[in-house]
Amino acid sequence: MGTTNLIDYRKIHRPAGQLFTAATRSEEIPKYTLSPEQVRFYETNGYLKGIRVLEERQLQCLRDRLEQMVADDFPRRSELIGLTAAAGGATKNQQMIYFQGAWFVDDAFHDLLFNAEMTVPLSQLLGTNRVRFWHDQLFYKPARHGGVVAWHQDYSYWTRTVPVGHITCFVALDDTTLENGCVHVVPGSHRWNLLPTVKLTGGMEDMEAIKQVLSPEQLAQFKPVPMMLKAGEASFHHCLTLHGSYPNTSPNPRRGVVLNFIRPDVRSDTDKPLMPGTPPIPKGAVVEGENFPIVFDANQLTQN
Repeated sequence: MGTTNLIDYRKIHRPAGQLFTAATRSEEIPKYTLSPEQVRFYETNGYLKGIRVLEERQLQCLRDRLEQMVADDFPRRSELIGLTAAAGGATKNQQMIYFQGAWFVDDAFHDLLFNAEMTVPLSQLLGTNRVRFWHDQLFYKPARHGGVVAWHQDYSYWTRTVPVGHITCFVALDDTTLENGCVHVVPGSHRWNLLPTVKLTGGMEDMEAIKQVLSPEQLAQFKPVPMMLKAGEASFHHCLTLHGSYPNTSPNPRRGVVLNFIRPDVRSDTDKPLMPGTPPIPKGAVVEGENFPIVFDANQLTQN
Protein backbone atom coordinates (compact mmCIF):
# COMPACT_ATOMS: atom_id res chain seq x y z
CA MET A 1 0.00 0.00 0.00
CA GLY A 2 0.99 3.67 0.03
CA THR A 3 0.43 6.98 -1.63
CA THR A 4 0.11 5.66 -5.20
CA ASN A 5 -2.81 3.29 -4.56
CA LEU A 6 -6.19 4.79 -5.41
CA ILE A 7 -7.86 3.39 -2.31
CA ASP A 8 -10.28 5.56 -0.36
CA TYR A 9 -9.09 4.69 3.13
CA ARG A 10 -12.15 6.31 4.72
CA LYS A 11 -13.99 3.10 3.88
CA ILE A 12 -11.60 1.03 6.02
CA HIS A 13 -12.34 1.37 9.75
CA ARG A 14 -9.40 -0.65 11.00
CA PRO A 15 -5.65 -0.58 10.28
CA ALA A 16 -5.00 -1.29 6.60
CA GLY A 17 -1.33 -2.23 7.08
CA GLN A 18 1.19 -3.39 9.68
CA LEU A 19 2.87 -0.09 10.61
CA PHE A 20 0.71 0.62 13.68
CA THR A 21 -0.90 -1.55 16.32
CA ALA A 22 -4.54 -1.02 17.26
CA ALA A 23 -5.79 -1.88 20.73
CA THR A 24 -7.59 -5.22 20.41
CA ARG A 25 -6.87 -7.17 23.63
CA SER A 26 -7.71 -6.05 27.15
CA GLU A 27 -4.43 -7.32 28.62
CA GLU A 28 -2.48 -4.98 26.29
CA ILE A 29 -4.15 -1.81 27.57
CA PRO A 30 -1.99 -1.19 30.68
CA LYS A 31 1.17 -0.62 28.63
CA TYR A 32 -0.50 2.28 26.82
CA THR A 33 -2.28 3.76 29.85
CA LEU A 34 -1.48 7.17 31.27
CA SER A 35 -0.68 7.43 34.97
CA PRO A 36 -3.18 9.04 37.35
CA GLU A 37 -0.72 11.92 37.74
CA GLN A 38 -0.71 12.55 33.99
CA VAL A 39 -4.51 12.54 33.83
CA ARG A 40 -4.71 14.97 36.76
CA PHE A 41 -2.18 17.26 35.08
CA TYR A 42 -4.32 17.34 31.94
CA GLU A 43 -7.50 18.01 33.90
CA THR A 44 -5.83 20.87 35.80
CA ASN A 45 -3.90 22.48 32.95
CA GLY A 46 -5.80 21.52 29.80
CA TYR A 47 -2.82 19.90 28.10
CA LEU A 48 -0.32 17.06 28.39
CA LYS A 49 2.95 16.69 26.48
CA GLY A 50 5.82 14.31 25.87
CA ILE A 51 3.89 11.09 25.21
CA ARG A 52 5.90 8.78 22.95
CA VAL A 53 3.59 7.53 20.15
CA LEU A 54 5.95 6.74 17.23
CA GLU A 55 8.87 4.38 16.80
CA GLU A 56 11.70 5.42 14.46
CA ARG A 57 10.45 3.34 11.52
CA GLN A 58 6.95 4.80 11.86
CA LEU A 59 8.36 8.30 12.14
CA GLN A 60 10.48 7.97 9.02
CA CYS A 61 7.61 6.48 7.03
CA LEU A 62 5.31 9.39 7.89
CA ARG A 63 8.02 11.91 7.02
CA ASP A 64 8.61 10.23 3.66
CA ARG A 65 4.89 10.07 2.87
CA LEU A 66 4.41 13.73 3.82
CA GLU A 67 7.23 14.79 1.49
CA GLN A 68 5.53 12.87 -1.31
CA MET A 69 2.23 14.61 -0.62
CA VAL A 70 3.61 18.16 -0.77
CA ALA A 71 5.43 17.51 -4.06
CA ASP A 72 3.81 19.11 -7.11
CA ASP A 73 3.53 15.76 -8.89
CA PHE A 74 1.72 13.90 -6.08
CA PRO A 75 -0.89 11.86 -8.03
CA ARG A 76 -3.68 12.30 -5.46
CA ARG A 77 -3.08 15.98 -4.82
CA SER A 78 -6.62 16.96 -5.84
CA GLU A 79 -8.08 14.82 -3.04
CA LEU A 80 -6.24 16.70 -0.30
CA ILE A 81 -8.22 19.54 1.26
CA GLY A 82 -6.68 22.99 1.35
CA LEU A 83 -3.29 22.17 -0.15
CA THR A 84 -2.20 25.36 -1.88
CA ALA A 85 -1.05 25.24 -5.49
CA ALA A 86 2.27 26.79 -4.48
CA ALA A 87 3.01 24.27 -1.78
CA GLY A 88 5.66 22.13 -3.43
CA GLY A 89 8.87 22.43 -5.37
CA ALA A 90 11.03 25.54 -5.17
CA THR A 91 8.33 27.55 -3.39
CA LYS A 92 8.32 25.28 -0.34
CA ASN A 93 10.74 27.57 1.46
CA GLN A 94 8.31 30.51 1.22
CA GLN A 95 5.01 28.90 2.21
CA MET A 96 3.58 27.37 5.35
CA ILE A 97 1.99 24.22 3.99
CA TYR A 98 -1.33 23.19 5.49
CA PHE A 99 -3.89 20.63 4.38
CA GLN A 100 -6.38 18.04 5.56
CA GLY A 101 -7.27 14.58 4.34
CA ALA A 102 -3.96 12.72 4.39
CA TRP A 103 -5.79 9.78 5.93
CA PHE A 104 -8.08 9.58 2.87
CA VAL A 105 -5.23 8.75 0.49
CA ASP A 106 -2.42 7.08 2.43
CA ASP A 107 -2.39 3.88 4.47
CA ALA A 108 0.24 5.11 6.96
CA PHE A 109 -1.62 8.30 7.87
CA HIS A 110 -4.88 6.32 7.93
CA ASP A 111 -3.49 3.69 10.27
CA LEU A 112 -1.98 6.31 12.59
CA LEU A 113 -5.55 7.08 13.72
CA PHE A 114 -5.82 3.62 15.27
CA ASN A 115 -2.42 3.67 16.99
CA ALA A 116 -2.96 2.33 20.51
CA GLU A 117 -0.18 4.60 21.80
CA MET A 118 -2.64 7.45 21.14
CA THR A 119 -6.13 5.97 21.34
CA VAL A 120 -5.83 4.52 24.85
CA PRO A 121 -4.62 7.83 26.37
CA LEU A 122 -7.32 9.63 24.38
CA SER A 123 -10.01 7.46 25.93
CA GLN A 124 -8.71 8.35 29.39
CA LEU A 125 -8.54 12.08 28.73
CA LEU A 126 -11.98 12.15 27.10
CA GLY A 127 -13.39 9.98 29.90
CA THR A 128 -15.04 7.53 27.53
CA ASN A 129 -14.72 3.88 26.49
CA ARG A 130 -15.08 4.79 22.81
CA VAL A 131 -13.14 7.36 20.81
CA ARG A 132 -14.28 8.76 17.47
CA PHE A 133 -12.04 10.47 14.91
CA TRP A 134 -13.01 14.04 13.92
CA HIS A 135 -10.47 15.25 11.33
CA ASP A 136 -6.78 15.56 10.53
CA GLN A 137 -4.50 18.51 9.77
CA LEU A 138 -0.95 18.58 8.39
CA PHE A 139 1.28 21.53 9.31
CA TYR A 140 4.59 21.94 7.50
CA LYS A 141 6.62 24.98 8.52
CA PRO A 142 9.55 25.21 6.11
CA ALA A 143 12.97 26.39 7.21
CA ARG A 144 13.08 30.06 8.22
CA HIS A 145 9.36 30.52 7.61
CA GLY A 146 7.99 33.65 9.25
CA GLY A 147 4.32 32.73 9.55
CA VAL A 148 2.47 31.90 12.73
CA VAL A 149 -0.60 30.01 13.88
CA ALA A 150 -2.33 32.65 15.99
CA TRP A 151 -3.68 32.11 19.50
CA HIS A 152 -7.03 30.33 19.33
CA GLN A 153 -9.29 27.70 20.84
CA ASP A 154 -10.00 24.75 18.55
CA TYR A 155 -13.66 24.48 19.54
CA SER A 156 -14.35 28.03 18.38
CA TYR A 157 -14.07 26.57 14.85
CA TRP A 158 -16.13 23.46 15.73
CA THR A 159 -19.31 24.94 17.23
CA ARG A 160 -21.27 23.14 14.53
CA THR A 161 -20.98 20.12 16.84
CA VAL A 162 -22.26 19.76 20.42
CA PRO A 163 -21.64 19.18 23.26
CA VAL A 164 -18.02 20.14 23.92
CA GLY A 165 -16.31 16.74 23.79
CA HIS A 166 -13.27 17.28 21.57
CA ILE A 167 -9.52 16.83 22.01
CA THR A 168 -6.50 17.56 19.82
CA CYS A 169 -3.36 15.46 19.46
CA PHE A 170 -0.22 17.01 17.94
CA VAL A 171 2.28 14.39 16.69
CA ALA A 172 5.76 15.81 16.12
CA LEU A 173 7.54 14.54 13.01
CA ASP A 174 10.54 16.72 13.90
CA ASP A 175 11.83 17.95 17.24
CA THR A 176 9.76 21.01 18.12
CA THR A 177 11.72 23.84 19.73
CA LEU A 178 11.47 27.53 20.52
CA GLU A 179 13.56 28.21 17.42
CA ASN A 180 11.34 26.31 14.99
CA GLY A 181 7.97 27.51 16.30
CA CYS A 182 6.70 24.86 18.71
CA VAL A 183 3.14 25.02 19.99
CA HIS A 184 2.57 27.14 23.10
CA VAL A 185 -0.42 26.81 25.45
CA VAL A 186 -1.98 28.92 28.20
CA PRO A 187 -2.39 26.54 31.17
CA GLY A 188 -5.87 26.51 32.65
CA SER A 189 -7.47 28.36 29.74
CA HIS A 190 -9.68 25.32 29.02
CA ARG A 191 -11.87 26.65 31.84
CA TRP A 192 -12.41 30.00 30.05
CA ASN A 193 -15.46 30.95 28.05
CA LEU A 194 -15.60 30.35 24.31
CA LEU A 195 -13.64 33.12 22.58
CA PRO A 196 -14.27 34.67 19.15
CA THR A 197 -12.41 33.30 16.15
CA VAL A 198 -9.37 35.12 14.78
CA LYS A 199 -7.27 35.00 11.63
CA LEU A 200 -5.23 31.85 12.18
CA THR A 201 -2.22 32.30 9.90
CA GLY A 202 -0.16 35.35 9.09
CA GLY A 203 2.44 37.50 10.80
CA MET A 204 3.20 38.47 14.38
CA GLU A 205 0.48 41.13 14.30
CA ASP A 206 -2.07 38.30 13.93
CA MET A 207 -0.47 36.27 16.73
CA GLU A 208 -1.54 38.74 19.38
CA ALA A 209 -5.02 39.50 18.03
CA ILE A 210 -6.75 37.31 20.63
CA LYS A 211 -5.66 39.65 23.45
CA GLN A 212 -8.16 42.23 22.22
CA VAL A 213 -11.06 40.01 23.32
CA LEU A 214 -9.67 38.74 26.63
CA SER A 215 -11.07 39.99 29.92
CA PRO A 216 -8.72 41.61 32.47
CA GLU A 217 -8.79 38.37 34.47
CA GLN A 218 -7.89 36.32 31.39
CA LEU A 219 -5.09 38.72 30.47
CA ALA A 220 -3.68 38.28 33.97
CA GLN A 221 -3.72 34.50 33.47
CA PHE A 222 -2.18 34.73 30.00
CA LYS A 223 1.13 33.06 30.82
CA PRO A 224 2.04 30.83 27.86
CA VAL A 225 4.30 27.81 28.17
CA PRO A 226 6.02 26.04 25.25
CA MET A 227 5.26 22.40 24.47
CA MET A 228 8.66 21.33 23.18
CA LEU A 229 8.63 17.75 21.89
CA LYS A 230 11.07 15.21 20.53
CA ALA A 231 10.26 13.75 17.12
CA GLY A 232 7.81 10.89 17.65
CA GLU A 233 6.29 12.41 20.77
CA ALA A 234 2.77 13.80 21.03
CA SER A 235 0.93 16.42 23.02
CA PHE A 236 -2.77 16.48 23.86
CA HIS A 237 -4.85 19.58 24.55
CA HIS A 238 -8.45 20.30 25.43
CA CYS A 239 -10.51 21.91 22.68
CA LEU A 240 -10.91 25.12 24.75
CA THR A 241 -7.22 25.42 25.66
CA LEU A 242 -5.77 28.60 24.15
CA HIS A 243 -2.76 27.76 22.00
CA GLY A 244 -0.69 28.96 19.07
CA SER A 245 2.73 28.63 17.46
CA TYR A 246 5.43 31.10 16.50
CA PRO A 247 7.58 31.36 13.32
CA ASN A 248 10.16 28.78 12.33
CA THR A 249 13.47 30.66 12.37
CA SER A 250 15.56 27.48 12.23
CA PRO A 251 17.39 26.11 9.16
CA ASN A 252 15.22 22.96 9.16
CA PRO A 253 11.50 22.23 8.59
CA ARG A 254 9.05 21.72 11.43
CA ARG A 255 6.51 19.08 10.41
CA GLY A 256 3.57 17.92 12.48
CA VAL A 257 0.38 15.87 12.23
CA VAL A 258 -2.62 17.23 14.12
CA LEU A 259 -5.35 14.69 14.81
CA ASN A 260 -8.66 15.72 16.34
CA PHE A 261 -10.95 13.32 18.17
CA ILE A 262 -14.37 13.45 19.80
CA ARG A 263 -16.51 11.59 22.28
CA PRO A 264 -18.96 9.15 20.65
CA ASP A 265 -21.99 11.17 21.82
CA VAL A 266 -21.04 14.40 20.00
CA ARG A 267 -23.86 15.48 17.68
CA SER A 268 -24.27 17.69 14.67
CA ASP A 269 -25.65 21.16 15.37
CA THR A 270 -26.26 22.08 11.74
CA ASP A 271 -27.86 20.65 8.61
CA LYS A 272 -24.82 21.73 6.60
CA PRO A 273 -21.73 19.53 6.01
CA LEU A 274 -19.56 19.34 9.13
CA MET A 275 -16.30 19.15 7.18
CA PRO A 276 -15.35 19.92 3.56
CA GLY A 277 -16.26 17.06 1.26
CA THR A 278 -18.46 15.23 3.75
CA PRO A 279 -22.23 14.69 3.42
CA PRO A 280 -24.46 16.59 5.88
CA ILE A 281 -25.41 14.97 9.15
CA PRO A 282 -28.85 16.18 10.27
CA LYS A 283 -28.91 18.57 13.19
CA GLY A 284 -29.25 16.60 16.41
CA ALA A 285 -27.91 13.34 14.95
CA VAL A 286 -24.75 11.67 16.28
CA VAL A 287 -21.63 12.44 14.28
CA GLU A 288 -20.80 9.11 12.62
CA GLY A 289 -20.18 7.45 9.26
CA GLU A 290 -17.14 6.63 7.16
CA ASN A 291 -15.66 10.11 7.61
CA PHE A 292 -15.80 9.83 11.41
CA PRO A 293 -14.76 6.28 12.38
CA ILE A 294 -14.56 4.83 15.86
CA VAL A 295 -10.81 4.30 16.45
CA PHE A 296 -10.98 2.76 19.92
CA ASP A 297 -13.73 0.75 21.61
CA ALA A 298 -12.97 -0.78 24.99
CA ASN A 299 -16.20 -2.79 24.77
CA GLN A 300 -14.84 -4.67 21.74
CA LEU A 301 -11.54 -5.73 23.32
CA THR A 302 -11.01 -9.47 23.52
CA GLN A 303 -10.33 -11.16 26.84
CA ASN A 304 -7.88 -13.94 27.62
